[in-house]
Amino acid sequence: MATLVLDKVSRWFGNVVAVNDVTMTIGPGVTGLLGPNGAGKSTLIHMMGGFLAPSSGTVTLDGETVWRNEGIYRRIGLVPEREAMYDVVTGWEFVLANARLHRLDEPEAAARRALETVEMTDAQGRDISTYSKGMKQRVKMATALVHDPPVLLLDEPFNGMDPRQRLQLMRMLQAMGDEGRTVLFSSHILEEVEQIAGSIEVMVAGRHAASGGFREIRRLMIERPHQYTIRSDNDRALAAAIIAEPSASGVQLVAAHATEGTMAQGVASTGRRDGSSALHVQAADFAGFVRVLPQLASRHNIRLYEVTPADESLESVFSYLVAR
Repeated sequence: MATLVLDKVSRWFGNVVAVNDVTMTIGPGVTGLLGPNGAGKSTLIHMMGGFLAPSSGTVTLDGETVWRNEGIYRRIGLVPEREAMYDVVTGWEFVLANARLHRLDEPEAAARRALETVEMTDAQGRDISTYSKGMKQRVKMATALVHDPPVLLLDEPFNGMDPRQRLQLMRMLQAMGDEGRTVLFSSHILEEVEQIAGSIEVMVAGRHAASGGFREIRRLMIERPHQYTIRSDNDRALAAAIIAEPSASGVQLVAAHATEGTMAQGVASTGRRDGSSALHVQAADFAGFVRVLPQLASRHNIRLYEVTPADESLESVFSYLVAR
């Protein structure tokens, strides 16, 4: 059983703050480190693995400082996101070299087990330069597992894997978590994290935005205010109806000359009367607004032409968590 603790950890590169005052605890089981690209996930993982020093704060494993602690390195396996590898050696040579660097008693047996675990024995004799991205991911995984560490840190491990490889890796990580290992993997895909992570840590713009189980994180995202762009055949009447609904916290009627472009022609063919406006609506109650909008349109004899979520990118969703 191993526990990583980050206490007020920051890391900056010149004037750029990559990680800002992060405190979190990563214990046994599978934890997903979730956030959009550029959120600081890779920097955080490298500090957890002892490959990067914090500019301030501390990272410890079971009470011992990770940075420049050779004994700790033997307890951590790291799978970096970068593909930079020794392409002129075979997969077998690469994994075996890592086993020898760890001074294992039986490096050949350890390398063989690691390659079998990631299902790379058939290709172990080929040069790494001939591997696909998914194969390189798996051989990196083998090097991280070769010394059988209690802590496994994986940075975007599913990148480049086909569906079968992804499923196999997910099952393997779940099994390791069930064994009591401390497994952390980063991802920018919520559904990917949902499938295997027992707990989730959310990073946005270098900050620790949220922490909890999948249901808690999903609830925070769903219950945040949602913005919609709505176009109809009578936007003014629809705005008046929406503003009276408690599920909507704001309605703005805006001119749409600059945004309609090719759409205006399609709308004209449907008989739309009000072609110069659109509604920007902020829904405080996502489920309630989605349910009531078609009812309002039917009650007031209004035809809906477009209902488009205006803020569904991962960046906007995660940024809401930071601002809460």
